[in-house]
Amino acid sequence: MLRQVFAITRIGIESIPQRWAPSLVIVIGLAGVVGVFTALLAMTAGFVSTLKATGRNDAAIIMRGGSDTELNSALTREQSDVIEQQPGITPGADGKPQASAELVVIAELIRRDDVKNGANITVRGVEPTAFALRPTFHIVAGRNFTPGLRELIVGRGVVRQFQGADVGKTIRMRGSDWTVVGEFETGDSHESELWADVNVARTTFGRSGSSSVLVALDGPDGLSKLKAGIGAEPRLTVDALREQEYFSGQTKQFREQIGFLATLVTVIMGLGAIFAALNSMYAAVAARGKEIATLRAIGFGGLPVLASVMVEALLLALAGGVLGAVIAYLLFNNLSVSTLGQNFTQVVFNFKVTPALVLQGLIIALVIGMIGGFLPALRAARLPVTTSLREQ
Repeated sequence: MLRQVFAITRIGIESIPQRWAPSLVIVIGLAGVVGVFTALLAMTAGFVSTLKATGRNDAAIIMRGGSDTELNSALTREQSDVIEQQPGITPGADGKPQASAELVVIAELIRRDDVKNGANITVRGVEPTAFALRPTFHIVAGRNFTPGLRELIVGRGVVRQFQGADVGKTIRMRGSDWTVVGEFETGDSHESELWADVNVARTTFGRSGSSSVLVALDGPDGLSKLKAGIGAEPRLTVDALREQEYFSGQTKQFREQIGFLATLVTVIMGLGAIFAALNSMYAAVAARGKEIATLRAIGFGGLPVLASVMVEALLLALAGGVLGAVIAYLLFNNLSVSTLGQNFTQVVFNFKVTPALVLQGLIIALVIGMIGGFLPALRAARLPVTTSLREQ
């Protein structure tokens, strides 16, 4: 039986060039399905990867109780000072707690691909300790801002996606001019932000306090000590969670939206690809009807015929899947884009076409090819020899 399967399959594959048009329909259709599916999930993978890379597991962010984002949180200076004195915070070389009270506000810049409309972007006012709390931070162009001056350092993603954010440029925000003196990279979502001295930001944006306090945790039980101290302090109504956990949690809504869209588009396009495969494989079986009938007449069984048609359908599906994955990789891998994050500001990230996504796309292609090839294969195996010869 295996010899029969191999022989019939070889004959079928060798005849594909003679039936290139219907075969190409299957390949192109499945390439489209896999390409779109991979591109959509590559966007999700890139966004999730960027936010998950943000923050440390040994650092905590403290915000006003009930706030789900820094933009919705507000702490007074007194509260920030009280938080920094709580247990569980690592002391620095100077003996002071490693903590940074930070102010998050929204500004507007013009995107490079849209010269008419502005887009929201995050401005983060930070204390000097903020740089030590983020080990991946480093200046790649220019210099750091000078405390007390209206100077900005901008993330690498901002420079790629927005106009007027290059070193040496002047950005106007809330009626004041800010000079861009440096460009930084962190390898995470902070590259979508503008950073300034927190006290200057407070004065410019009319704020007296901060949005959050970032602290370094003192040992594995640092967070539990911090929460216990906060809970026992009547002047505080705040929540503390690990910084990495905070940023990872912001991907949930985006994952759900893109996941639903990817599923919907894949199902719709997949149904079209299944019908295209059915039509093409029926045409292939009809074109080989006399050949299959002759093989059946000389002793080949129905099961080898079914297997050969299925193998042909799966090979064409695999070719389409590989083509779609290659196109998605060439067009979208590391493509830099931006989208709205939880703070209603732009988060710059890169598409990531991972091996896992490619594998998922290939599996989808093979499943569609299997469904599309089964009925034609079954017909070829069951069709009586006399009927097949008469149809020819």
